[in-house]
Amino acid sequence: MNYTLMFYESQEDFAARTDPARQQQYLAGWTHYVHALRQAGIVVFGSGLYAPETAATMKRRSGEMAVQDGPFPETKEQLGGIFVIDVPDFDTALEWAARGPVDTVEVRQNIPTLK
Repeated sequence: MNYTLMFYESQEDFAARTDPARQQQYLAGWTHYVHALRQAGIVVFGSGLYAPETAATMKRRSGEMAVQDGPFPETKEQLGGIFVIDVPDFDTALEWAARGPVDTVEVRQNIPTLK
């Protein structure tokens, strides 16, 4: 079964990505985690995302799609990246989510694709 792990990061986490004083420590946590996922052979797909201020949100208003710069929700944490993993069950997906180097991870089972 495929599950998507969605990793949410704070503004400070996003800033650490490019701060020379914090970047090495930030990347070390992710490097270790990604290596463990790949070594387990469960990665279907994974990608980090650019900071929220680079995003645009499309919203339908009166039948027309309008673009809003930046993330739509006003939250303290934003989606920083995802992994789709292939594991036997939800509990295993939760175990892998808990190993991630962030405090908030959303886990959802993927709907199987039609063949």
